[in-house]
Amino acid sequence: MHTRRPFAGRIACALVAALLLTAPAQARVTRIVIDQTVTPAFCKGDACNSYGAAGQYEQLAGRAYGELDPRDPLNSLIQDIELAKEADGKVRYIATFVITRPVDATKASGMLWHEVPNRGRPVLLSPHEREFGDIGLATAWQGDNASMSAALGTAVRSTMTTGGNHWLQLPAVKNPDGSSVTGPIFARIINRSGLNAQPLIVQTNPLPYMPATHDTGKATLVSRDHETLDGKVKGETPIAAADWKFCGGGTFDEPVPLTQLPVQICLKGGFNAAKLYQVVYTAKDPYPLGIGFAAWRDLGSFFKYAKQDDAGTPNPLAGQITHSIARGRSQSGNYLRGWLHLGFNQDETQRQVHDGMWPVIAGRRIALNYRWAQPDGVLELYQAGSEGPQWWQPYPDRARKLPTRSIQDRCMASKTCPKIIEHFGAAEIWALKLGPEWVGTDPKEDIPLPANVRRYYIASSTHGGGSGGFNASLAEYHQKAKVVSCPGNNWGNAVLPANPLSHDEPWRAIAVHFRNWVINNTAPPPSRYPTMREGQLVAPNKTAMGFPTIPGLRATAPEADLINPLLDYDWGPQFDPNDASGIPGNAPPGIRQTLKMLVPKVDADGNEIGGIPVVLLEVPLGTYTGWNITAGGFHAGQLCSYAGGMIPFARTKAEREAGNDPRPSLEERYGSHAGFVDAVRKATDKVKAMGFLLEKDAAALINQAEASNVLK
Repeated sequence: MHTRRPFAGRIACALVAALLLTAPAQARVTRIVIDQTVTPAFCKGDACNSYGAAGQYEQLAGRAYGELDPRDPLNSLIQDIELAKEADGKVRYIATFVITRPVDATKASGMLWHEVPNRGRPVLLSPHEREFGDIGLATAWQGDNASMSAALGTAVRSTMTTGGNHWLQLPAVKNPDGSSVTGPIFARIINRSGLNAQPLIVQTNPLPYMPATHDTGKATLVSRDHETLDGKVKGETPIAAADWKFCGGGTFDEPVPLTQLPVQICLKGGFNAAKLYQVVYTAKDPYPLGIGFAAWRDLGSFFKYAKQDDAGTPNPLAGQITHSIARGRSQSGNYLRGWLHLGFNQDETQRQVHDGMWPVIAGRRIALNYRWAQPDGVLELYQAGSEGPQWWQPYPDRARKLPTRSIQDRCMASKTCPKIIEHFGAAEIWALKLGPEWVGTDPKEDIPLPANVRRYYIASSTHGGGSGGFNASLAEYHQKAKVVSCPGNNWGNAVLPANPLSHDEPWRAIAVHFRNWVINNTAPPPSRYPTMREGQLVAPNKTAMGFPTIPGLRATAPEADLINPLLDYDWGPQFDPNDASGIPGNAPPGIRQTLKMLVPKVDADGNEIGGIPVVLLEVPLGTYTGWNITAGGFHAGQLCSYAGGMIPFARTKAEREAGNDPRPSLEERYGSHAGFVDAVRKATDKVKAMGFLLEKDAAALINQAEASNVLK
């Protein structure tokens, strides 16, 4: 039987006392509280999973109380940290954590994977890594996410191991006289209709800043008939201050008072789904969100190195960690790139925090350390996130006239740079502005990779990879499949069916290589990604790419309105464009220029070239794209945010010819089901030999091919 020990008491007086503890000058984690232990974990009923020689696992969830000294140079670069001090000069925070470890500590491998939660969501050590006896640690960093907004100023709730979001509790920034800090921000309402109020959303969470005044005469609201991805606007119409209200819900005639997030807008006559609405207002009480970098650093350092907290509570991982890798996916991978750029892989005793760093499907630095930051954003129009150097080696930013810099400048100076592996898919090129990391802002050459970095590109894949399987590529499957939603702020739905190309198999192979690189210094496979040197990167249009003319797909696809361009924003004189720190004064920012972007070339099928080998690309069943087309709404015909798509091959030559499809049919390629299975078997041998497929996964893919409906 597995047992569950209940949460520790959390009375308010104890919380206040903990936050006011006097501490030495060194900033650190001062106290940890274990709120819940599940041992063993990963159970269904009375049956609990066991993982190879490591056996069963358990999980511990709790809170860490930390303090920062704003005078320390490692902390002083945090935006507004001086305005978040308590009476003793310290800045304090509370962060949740979850530990996943073998029940028998003697079976732990010594490898720690320190995970960055994505938008606060739970993230657990994968079953693949549990087989090794590795330890997982997830700790909070995002002080603005919706799960903690309601908790600010109230009793603290711990993150449970079996669910619930991570949160980081931060003080609000105040002026030295105690008054509110204020400043301009903007938000957008898209594809909404009807008389009811509409919330101000960033990706899927509320915009985290309340208005300083509800007087709409001191704000502006406009509607737009159309805008392009590079910010060209048509039909912008101001809306009179008397015709809208800040509200907490309801309608213009019967508004609910605005007392808590989300901030909503009530509009006279209601909203028109054919228009975009943009509001600019003066906000108050920002959070020093850059503290999320320091908190994540300090929890990682505590659990790796400390014996106990100030009160003598033992570190549950003390003496168990010999090596560690930081890992984050998507938004969380962008976080890691920003974290390293600002020097946070060095703790305040000058130790290197992590030996390795794995930003997954993340090609930019997160925009976290500036006033009014919106880290939930996904690079929609006017959102920060591509400022400054995005590359690993010092290189000039010629197009934006910024100095020669790199993400690793600070860690090179402190000699705390980790081994780095990054891997991406095609959606990161098309929608998430990855390209400049490879070739700079005026693409003339490949930027060299330093020796401590490996880069792997999973060509033609969607963000994070698809569902996998071979049947998912068949036309008859897509006739029954769900409509693909475009990610982002209520963006819309897609024209093309979902891209099934999976990242799971290369992910597991890369994890093995990374462990061996960090633990044994065994070099992983060489980097594989498209380059200008090999003629594999071209302009984002059909002709340059060599994209085939496919029936049912518009003649110009892919084309300029299917790539999210890199925009050179003017955020104002108090904003540092190198570090993406400071105070943005322009809301929304002006656009100085649209920078040139490159994308991978494709083969005759329309599948990208230049990436790591993947079985479904070696034995394709269709054209797989990192882009998709928005079907309707305000963004109709444009890029479907960061969703990929696919166009299945015809089954037979007769079907292909009847549809004027230039791509060979399944029958012409493989002959029969047995021929297809044989092609999969040969492809698995090739991918294994190149180091991107584990034996266990190869066997599973062959079994899936045999069980599939391909040419049956």
